Amino acid sequence: MNRIIVLITLIAICKIVVAQEHVTKLTLPEAINLASKQSIDAFKQQNMYRASYWAFQYYRADRLPFLGVGANPFAYSNSIRQDYVPQNQTWEYSEQKNITSSASLKASQNIALTGGSLSVSSDLGMSKNFIGSELTTFSANAISIGYSQRVNGYNAMRWKSKIEPMKFEMAKKNLIQSREDIAVKTANKFFILIDAQIEIKIAKTNLANSDTLYQIGKGRYQVGTVTQDELLNFELNLMNSKLALIKANQGLIRARSDLNSFLGLDKNTLIECIMPTNISAALQINADEAIQKSMNNNPSIISQNQRILEEDNNVNLIKARNGLSADVSVTAGLNQTGLAVSNAYQNPNRFQNIALLGLSVPILDWGKRKGQILMAKSNREVVVNSVKQERIDFEQSVVMNVMEFDLQANQVMNSAKADTIAQMGFDVTMRRFKIGKLDVTKLNLARNDLENARRAYISSLRKYWISYYQIRQLTLFDFETGTDLTTDFDKILNQ
Repeated sequence: MNRIIVLITLIAICKIVVAQEHVTKLTLPEAINLASKQSIDAFKQQNMYRASYWAFQYYRADRLPFLGVGANPFAYSNSIRQDYVPQNQTWEYSEQKNITSSASLKASQNIALTGGSLSVSSDLGMSKNFIGSELTTFSANAISIGYSQRVNGYNAMRWKSKIEPMKFEMAKKNLIQSREDIAVKTANKFFILIDAQIEIKIAKTNLANSDTLYQIGKGRYQVGTVTQDELLNFELNLMNSKLALIKANQGLIRARSDLNSFLGLDKNTLIECIMPTNISAALQINADEAIQKSMNNNPSIISQNQRILEEDNNVNLIKARNGLSADVSVTAGLNQTGLAVSNAYQNPNRFQNIALLGLSVPILDWGKRKGQILMAKSNREVVVNSVKQERIDFEQSVVMNVMEFDLQANQVMNSAKADTIAQMGFDVTMRRFKIGKLDVTKLNLARNDLENARRAYISSLRKYWISYYQIRQLTLFDFETGTDLTTDFDKILNQ
């Protein structure tokens, strides 16, 4: 019999050891690091940054020279053409049968200063007739230089040069801020699991204490120092403790599953969160410094500036569309023809130039132009005033977060001290109850005080760390090291 008991005990110990080997212990920074690398939120933010990066590269490419080749390799024509003969002052019809082909090389450059476009091109064409002389001729435009410009006081490229870099800078800041947002979410889920772990410990302790009290109660009932009502109350507390433990286990499973899913871990991974008690009471954040850092770094501020700039752009665009507008296009080049390709490029002496001027002048529009401009200006004023209010609210939010954080460190220390005192008080009460100097009512009060103190301590820790990461999220600044938050953007693009 003793051998069987020893064997069962050894098997149970082995199961416990194996289970413990599969438990993954995580600190809060480790959990945040995991979430930043493999959570769905991180994946989404990285892809949003990549999209913004390529949009910015498209804008930059639009400012660089463009070189292109165009060709019509083969065109066959068999038709009747009508030609006017000046000598006879009559129209004659003639059959046309030929093959033509052409190729061109063109380089163009947008001019950011003026908003115009400069181009340089070279063309070569071939034509072979199958009627009459049946000659093959070549026509070459050795070089042609052109410039086109819209003259209306609006330069789209100049406005893009202001807005597009701002968009890309906001994309960078959004990526950094998203990591702090992930840190806040991770901290929330991390402490939910810590709460569940603490509830398990409380439930197990309460079950052990309730069982001890029930056993003591049965002994005292037999000697007449405990009434039947009190014994039944001990038994009821024991049953409630068992139910509380079952409920706490269910909460632990849910919390662990939720954190596993967020961190991108296997659902069967057993995570045990290590309570982050290493807070720095000396870390105090200056509200003015936090406001300055948030104004410099927060993407919301960049977004507000972008909105105002876009409204300025819209006002200027509407003014340009509704005012005097002119399109100017000038092209000049040298042409030559020949019976061979080499002849077509020898001594190009035919000077070709084309100049076009188009004008658009509003005369009578029944107030439409004025109304559109006033509407655009009104929309701009709405945006400007909205931004002013948003900044006031934003600064107030930063100040409140800083105030709460600066007070929270002391709150954590006071809660920790209260938890220690409650534990000592419960231990004293339990000892006095066991020797019969206190009744069960005072014991229950001491136990409730202990549970409340433990939960208050965990709650204060949660508020401290979430407040800490929220301030980093607002300012994109690490107040512990005194440096701006950043990330390896090139690594994200190369992943």
